[in-house]
Amino acid sequence: MEAMLKHISIVREQRVKNRRLRVKSRAGNTTKIHLAVDGYGLPIEFEITGGEINDCSAAPGLITRLPDTKAIVVDKGYDSECIREQITKKGARAVIPRKRNSLKGNTDMDWGLYRYRHLVENVFARLKQYRAIATRYDKLKRNYESMVAIACGYLWLPM
Repeated sequence: MEAMLKHISIVREQRVKNRRLRVKSRAGNTTKIHLAVDGYGLPIEFEITGGEINDCSAAPGLITRLPDTKAIVVDKGYDSECIREQITKKGARAVIPRKRNSLKGNTDMDWGLYRYRHLVENVFARLKQYRAIATRYDKLKRNYESMVAIACGYLWLPM
């Protein structure tokens, strides 16, 4: 069972004062969901950060909470040597494509295993069906985390 890690950014255009964990940028208020999915396409862990937080700084906490697995497939946004080392110390294989400006190439990259990253995209597509998650109406981080947790729980229910 492979654990997969991906992020998404949710943008809301409305200006609101004193909102926690919302960062104002040109596009509006932003929030990121960092999500880990198992090999069957079911969410197992998530973390919510502000839009200004780099993906590489949010990933180590999420990776430590993952169960033991053989491989961890990660998006290009999480490409850093410290994340690769952390995955290797965990006993898993790091399947991370290198960024375009990297000096090292992708010769050791397993592109067949990387194709399973679409499971994470499918989970985000199913999460976005819930209006409260897609539009981020909640004022507080804990309320939004609760809604994401409930939606992830619904995804675990048999259809």
